Amino acid sequence: MSDDDDFMQESDPEQYDFEYEDDDDQDTADVGVENKYYNAKQMKVDNPSEAIEEFLGLPALEEEKGDWGFKGLKQAIKLEFKLGQYDKAVEHYRELLTYVKSAVTRNYSEKSINNMLDFIEKGADADEAYRCMEKFYSLTLESFQSTNNERLWLKTNIKLARLWLDRKDYAQLVKKLRELHKACQLEDGSDDPNKGTYSLEIYALEIQMYAETKNNKRLKVLYQRALKVRSAVPHPKILGTIRECGGKMHMNEENWKEAQTDFFESFRNYDEAGSNQRLQVLKYLVLATMLMKSDINPFDSQETKPYRNEPRIAAMTDLVDAYQRDDIHQYEKILQLNKDVLEDPFIAENIDEVTRNIRMKAVLNLIAPYTRFALDFIAKQLKISKDEVQDIVGFLIIDQKIKGKMDQENGIVEIDTNPDVNRTESMSRWASATRALWSTVLNESDGFKVEDPSVALGNGPGLASHIGPEGPRGPGGKAISGMGKFRPKKGAFR
Repeated sequence: MSDDDDFMQESDPEQYDFEYEDDDDQDTADVGVENKYYNAKQMKVDNPSEAIEEFLGLPALEEEKGDWGFKGLKQAIKLEFKLGQYDKAVEHYRELLTYVKSAVTRNYSEKSINNMLDFIEKGADADEAYRCMEKFYSLTLESFQSTNNERLWLKTNIKLARLWLDRKDYAQLVKKLRELHKACQLEDGSDDPNKGTYSLEIYALEIQMYAETKNNKRLKVLYQRALKVRSAVPHPKILGTIRECGGKMHMNEENWKEAQTDFFESFRNYDEAGSNQRLQVLKYLVLATMLMKSDINPFDSQETKPYRNEPRIAAMTDLVDAYQRDDIHQYEKILQLNKDVLEDPFIAENIDEVTRNIRMKAVLNLIAPYTRFALDFIAKQLKISKDEVQDIVGFLIIDQKIKGKMDQENGIVEIDTNPDVNRTESMSRWASATRALWSTVLNESDGFKVEDPSVALGNGPGLASHIGPEGPRGPGGKAISGMGKFRPKKGAFR
């Protein structure tokens, strides 16, 4: 048989008719499965239990494992997890993983599994749910270990590490982070530039761990290392996390300026990511602004201005306004009326420093006209205890912002009023400045320059003829008025 005959045989009309009929049957079956899938989706809200049964019935309608069975299992697992049926969710998730090797494409399966894990991560709010999540991650790692899908392996392990961070299981977390760092490094131990995004995400988890455990020394090393990663294109939420922890680190070191910069960058990244954490970090930014005693309102910038009237941060907005106006009574009132502000441990830890600063300024303003005052008077004016006033005044005396003595037994403070003290100090500073000027002129400059060559050579009447006992003289020997007498020291012009 020739090639032409083979060609004609393959083009037999009967053969085409037979294949067409098969496709039609398959399409009809697919339409039935598809209708069942969408009918089940309509029941998810009103009757989720019945919807689960419908979704679980889809795999049986396919002769071979396919897309509709995969989709049905996904929907059933999400509903079971939402209803708290964790054991069933794990069982059906194990069945779902059998589809990823052959029934669906690699990219589709990877995306679906990631979305599934993200869904249960957001929905977990109890210990049993966390245990279910851990089983999900373990099953995923077992399933994809044999497929050599490194990308999904890294993503799943990072999610597992995040779970242990949320549960504060630091022992497990340290082991997992060590494993992840090794997977993202080259043979020489340096970070693999091709895995920069994953490396940065791992750094963020480790930085959070050290921030929670107050290990500032290790935190600082990792923070600097994370900022040097240039090969990554990370999610802005990851950068927001790193900058937030960096800001807290700087606050612990009382480096208010750097803390303000980090909190602003963190807010900007969280805002870009659409994360609600941006509001919490905005509170930290306000706190850092007050601690650095800045007169610039943090809500004046283009990025923060839209949140000026946000109800959830209204208390901090009013607080910074009262602080910058030195309105101690309004400041104290805001703190009294908004106890929820202090529910954040970080704010509660640092707000005392802000309160002390504004109280010190209030004390200095109150005592300005007095040379002697009672601690009870200050306590009554500021509406705080006498002991608190004593601590503030004592600090101001040590810091030399108040020059006086405190009688703790009688609660009296006397300010030094000797008028000669300030005058003497001013004269001393003036004399030191003058001495420094003369030293510069006589030792480092060219000294006196004489334009008259006869004076320079010693052949004329000399400098004394120009500067007489009545002072310097101008052309014709006339004395220059207002210059006073000049009496050079002996040997001054040798």
